[in-house]
Amino acid sequence: MTDKSAKLILPSGEELVLPMYSPSEGNDVIDVSQLVKSGFFTYDPGFMSTASCESKITYIDGGSGVLLYRGYPIDQLADECDFMEVAYLLLNGELPNQSEKQGFVDEINNHTMVHEQLATFFRGFRRDAHPMAIMVGVVGALSAFYHDSLDINDPEHRSRSATRLIAKVPTIAAMCYRYWMGHPFVYPRNEMTYAENFLNMMFSMPSHDEKPDPVLVKAMDRIFTLHADHEQNCSTSTVRLAGSSHANPFACIAAGIASLWGPAHGGANEACLNMLNEIGDVSRIPEFIAKAKDKNDPFRLMGFGHRVYKNFDPRAKVMRESAHEVLAATGKQDDPILKVAMELEKIALEDEYFIEKKLYPNVDFYSGIILQAIGIPVNMFTVIFALARTVGWVAQWKEMISEPTQKIGRPRQLYTGESHRDVQPIEKR
Repeated sequence: MTDKSAKLILPSGEELVLPMYSPSEGNDVIDVSQLVKSGFFTYDPGFMSTASCESKITYIDGGSGVLLYRGYPIDQLADECDFMEVAYLLLNGELPNQSEKQGFVDEINNHTMVHEQLATFFRGFRRDAHPMAIMVGVVGALSAFYHDSLDINDPEHRSRSATRLIAKVPTIAAMCYRYWMGHPFVYPRNEMTYAENFLNMMFSMPSHDEKPDPVLVKAMDRIFTLHADHEQNCSTSTVRLAGSSHANPFACIAAGIASLWGPAHGGANEACLNMLNEIGDVSRIPEFIAKAKDKNDPFRLMGFGHRVYKNFDPRAKVMRESAHEVLAATGKQDDPILKVAMELEKIALEDEYFIEKKLYPNVDFYSGIILQAIGIPVNMFTVIFALARTVGWVAQWKEMISEPTQKIGRPRQLYTGESHRDVQPIEKR
């Protein structure tokens, strides 16, 4: 806490002195926690001006296009590290050396298998169930299988649960796809990297055992890194709020998956691909550009601009590079939908309207293109987002549980309903 403070003058004339905190990055924060003693709450719909916690994990400066994991710029991490190094960083605060990384990878690999009874659990879902519906149910059900790590007050239990979640979520995600496709489940192969193993579990077939293309593996690894954490977003806040009740970690992550499922949050790349399919052909792009520029038209171009990043999305530059590498490796430059995407990208980077409004292609635009080119169906896009974000959720959950001042979340409200009134007998109503 600094020696700075803010003064609030109440209607009674009373002055409240509110302490201020200075972060290592970002804006000063006014502590209003004592306001309730004077009979007042703050009103902040969506908590857009409220710091809900103290955290050392991720920092975003949307105006400058900055995203830091534990202080490291996201583009440097995507270029210099693989996802396992980034996961170690988010969980432990520092990048691993070679020995630490190998120990972490070995620990994850020891837990990639899921209980065989979970296969039976899958068969309780309809074949056409959305994969996210299955993810919510199956990840939540992990708490029924791992009773030996549910004591959240035990650091060893917390660590074991974290490892299990990071290790098993890719296996479960691939099983969701295989079940939906009617294909046999594929067991994890621990000699493969995290991203390579996931793609192998997704697409490997008993009739032909081929390793995933290294270009696709690199792109998938980058997708995992770029989506691993994003400060106190909706799903992360959901995980923290659920965790504040001391719910088990599997239930908390399932809650995060449910929150991510919403189209306003994790469904952005799926919405982007749906928009590209709606446009359908390069010849129709001018029509849709005109619609996007028309203030009276409700149509919006998905995958352009960002709610947080007001200048540019630092993740998009990395994803753009991977998108073009994947299109070249898969030979899908002539795919009609991907041709629409590439033409839209060209317009957005050159058109004065897009430049002035800062409607640049964002990470969801490019990740959607990559996943489409790899052959992953649209209904799996948010599942892969959840897979990547699991490590961030787990890191945030562990940080919250270990905080000595942690309390159960209990937001207040601005009540605008009826004032006190008495119940009348039914015959007088």
